[in-house]
Amino acid sequence: MELALVERTLTELDHVRLLNLLRRDARADASFAPQHALQDMLDTSTLVPSRDVSPDVVTMYSQVLLEDLRTGQRHTLTLCYPADAEPAAGFVSVLSPVGSALLGLRVGTTARWRTPSGEEKAAEILGILFQPESSGDYAT
Repeated sequence: MELALVERTLTELDHVRLLNLLRRDARADASFAPQHALQDMLDTSTLVPSRDVSPDVVTMYSQVLLEDLRTGQRHTLTLCYPADAEPAAGFVSVLSPVGSALLGLRVGTTARWRTPSGEEKAAEILGILFQPESSGDYAT
């Protein structure tokens, strides 16, 4: 599954922080295989200043309402950095398959990812319940 095939919009701040995160992880662990899909997505995304990002775009620390396309179940997830991840509480790392699939997508689009066990998943983004930039937070 190629993340780069989907049009994505990232804030310039999220882009820089994610590039630094990938570089730091690669340096800290010599066996670290960079997440090529995430790197490709970072390389091909449209970048905008935080103040100019549309309120319907998933940014870091956005709380997103999803509907599983297979089961119809709805879930609320908050996209975060690895240090803040608590999957049981709904905080998913941007480095996880679902996290990297969500970043930069718009409400109404479908996120697609593969679980660590190889299962393909897809969910429609029904809404963004919270986006830091929409509330005036341009530094989170």
